[in-house]
Amino acid sequence: MINCKFVWNFKKNKTINTELITLYWNIGEYISRKMELSEWGQSVVKELSLYIQTNEPDIKGFSDKNLWRMKQFYETYKEFPKISTLLREISWSHNLAIFSRCKTIEEQEFYIKLTKQENYSFRELERQISSSLFERTMIGNSKLSTLLRETNADIANTFKDSYVFDFLNLPETFNENDLQKGLIQQMKNFILELGRDFLFISEEYKVQVGNSDFYIDLLFFHRGLQCLVAFELKADKFKPEHLGQLNFYLEALDRDVKRQNENPSIGVLLCKDKDSEVVEYALSRSLSPTMVSEYKTQLPDKKVLQKKLHELFDHTR
Repeated sequence: MINCKFVWNFKKNKTINTELITLYWNIGEYISRKMELSEWGQSVVKELSLYIQTNEPDIKGFSDKNLWRMKQFYETYKEFPKISTLLREISWSHNLAIFSRCKTIEEQEFYIKLTKQENYSFRELERQISSSLFERTMIGNSKLSTLLRETNADIANTFKDSYVFDFLNLPETFNENDLQKGLIQQMKNFILELGRDFLFISEEYKVQVGNSDFYIDLLFFHRGLQCLVAFELKADKFKPEHLGQLNFYLEALDRDVKRQNENPSIGVLLCKDKDSEVVEYALSRSLSPTMVSEYKTQLPDKKVLQKKLHELFDHTR
């Protein structure tokens, strides 16, 4: 008789996610070891599925296809005990999306941790994987200036090299005002793309210097970094002179708006396009914690980003 004793525990704990993931892990381990020892052939997995469905028709989710997924689930993470403890903190559907769509353990760990941290719905997680969030964040981490790293030790994974605003449905030609209005109208999706630690303060945030008024396109506060974050929007390609304006805004924020318990403000210049070498030159002499990111209005090509990430890592080795 096929040993299925771990299946019965599900009836007692079916409402507890941790127990469900543990159950799937144990089933995957059981099948994996049986096949590794050549005690089972592939047909036995189908027999196991039929046995469960016949004897316990109220228990769902044990088709032969799902049993193979449980085996794959176990085999994906069995060599990574630190990650395996995190798996029980997100749902099976989230786990399934991550280990079936992400190819490396680094990418899988990234999405597991982020799903828990950001409390992603399944749909939100799917979009982030499709938008190559992992690649964009890793590239962004590598391009943080020394000043940014020194100012905020926990800044890794907060900002991206590029942002995806596919939800805006902007026309082919648009200006900065169109971009700003679109982001305000789609603030929920904008926050999802930025990260949920960003708290929106205001659009066209006014700072007064001398007898003149100046307006910051979008102002946020980041709970984790405990600082103000100013976003300046550009509907064209990055130009070095854009940084002068952003640096001026950060100085005004730190002198007149920032509270004593908060860290120095950070500036993000969002441009439609950028030349990485021009950005590197422009930032090399900047004394302000700023970064330059580009935005896309369509989902990026994942293969292009993966190639860019590999090239970057190969260059830094």
